[in-house]
Amino acid sequence: MNAQTIDPKLLELLVCPVTKGPLELSANKAELISKSAKLAYPIKDGIPIMLEVQARVLSQEECER
Repeated sequence: MNAQTIDPKLLELLVCPVTKGPLELSANKAELISKSAKLAYPIKDGIPIMLEVQARVLSQEECER
């Protein structure tokens, strides 16, 4: 299982746990991106890890994409 196998309906329901804002799928990095929180939540074995402590902080360049 990888990021591309996540159910699209699940992605519609998920929001950033910090800002409650929308998430974008970054399939090539297997992450869910929250531009409003400037965080990237990892997807491991097809399961989004929606914990702030597990998230990667986005660079300014990544936020502007």
